Amino acid sequence: MAFVIVGGGHAGGQAAASLRQAGYAGAIIIVGEEPHVPYQRPPLSKQYLAGEQGLDRVILRPEAFYRDKRIELRRGVRAVGLDAGARALELEDGAVLRYDKLLLATGARARRLDVPGADLAGIFLLRTIADVDRIRAELAPGKRLVIVGGGYIGLEAAAVATVAGLNVTVLELAPRILQRVATPQLSDFYGALHADAGVAIRTGVAVAGFDGERGRLAAVRCADGATAPADLAIVGAGVVPNVELAANAGLRCDDGIVVDERCATSAADVYAAGDCTNHPNPLLGRRLRLESVPNAMEQARVAAANMAGGGKTYASVPWFWSDQYDLKLQMAGFAADGDSSVMRGDPASRRFTAFHLKGDVLVAVDAVNAPREFMACRQLIGRQLDPARLADPLVDLKTLL
Repeated sequence: MAFVIVGGGHAGGQAAASLRQAGYAGAIIIVGEEPHVPYQRPPLSKQYLAGEQGLDRVILRPEAFYRDKRIELRRGVRAVGLDAGARALELEDGAVLRYDKLLLATGARARRLDVPGADLAGIFLLRTIADVDRIRAELAPGKRLVIVGGGYIGLEAAAVATVAGLNVTVLELAPRILQRVATPQLSDFYGALHADAGVAIRTGVAVAGFDGERGRLAAVRCADGATAPADLAIVGAGVVPNVELAANAGLRCDDGIVVDERCATSAADVYAAGDCTNHPNPLLGRRLRLESVPNAMEQARVAAANMAGGGKTYASVPWFWSDQYDLKLQMAGFAADGDSSVMRGDPASRRFTAFHLKGDVLVAVDAVNAPREFMACRQLIGRQLDPARLADPLVDLKTLL
C-alpha cells in the first residue's frame, strides 16, 4: 500500500516533497503521463520557448531528489480508471496500484478548436515540453505566426516570437485582450505594448477554420470572412480541467474536482490539488477554479499535510504573473471585486501599480515592473487603507502594513 499521486506537474511534485517534509515515511508513487520528472509550466511560454532556459531549469527538482527521498516515478503512463471504494488505481499499461490515500493533481489540458482544418501540420498547442519543442523547431525570422487567443499564454508567445523576428498576428474572440484577467486599462496598456513591437492584434474575431496547402497550414480563416496568412499557428484558447478520472469514479465535479478547505474530495481518502480543483476560498467568500502556480503549490502543501494526518486548511489570496518583453506583470486578487481604483506611477514610464478597492478595503493589485511594491501589496490585501496614501509614490507601502 502507498500514497499515490496522479500528475507530474507543480502540485504533484510539491505534494510528494511536502509528504516527506511532514514526516510520512511510507511509499510514495507519482504517476505522470509525460516522460519527464515533475516540472513547471510557466517558463514554457517564456524563457524555455525563447531558448533562454534549458530543461534543467524547467524541472522542479532533479531526478536524484526523488531517488534520495524514495519517491517512485511512474513516467509516461496514464491513469485510466479509479475505484475509490476498492482504493485501486488502474494504469493504461494494465498495472493496478493499491493506495492508502490518493492525490489527484491531474491539472488541465489545452483547449482544442473544433473547426475544419484543425489537424493540419503547423498548428500547435502550448501546454507541455513536447509542445514547445515542436514550436521551437518551427520558429524562424520572417515566418508568419498566427496566435489564437489573447490571454497570458498567447501574448507571452507573441512576445517571444516577435523578438525572434517572426511576423505575429493575435486573434482574440473577446472585445479586448486579457479580458478574463485584467482591467480595460491594463488591456489597453498591453495592447499598445504589443502593437509598438509590431504585433497585429485583432479583437472580436472568431476562428472559423484553418486552410491548408498539401496538408500544411496556409491561413487562418475568421468567421467574418477575413483570413490571416500563416506559416504556423499556436492555439492558446484556454484550458479544460482534467476531471474525467474523478468523474468516472463518481467523485463530485463541477468546473473541476470539488474539494473542501482541506483539499479533500467527496471520496474517502482521495484529495485533489491544482488547476483541476474547484475549491472554496474563505478570503474571497466563494468557490472558484484557478489556473495558477501559487495556488497549485499551496493546495499541494495543504493536501499533503492532511494526507499525513494533519489538519491544515487552504486560505490564500490568489496571485499570478506574466513576463512579456522586458516587463513583468504581477497580479494579486481580482480587480473585478473592487468598485474603485487608484494608480501609483505612470504607465508611460512602464513601471506602475494599480490598486483596486471595495470601499476602503484593498481587494486586488496589478503591478508592472514593480516587484518590491508587489510584495508589500500582497500583505495589504484585505486591509482598510487610505487611497491617497496608496497613490502617493513618496509613501513607503511597508509603513502601511
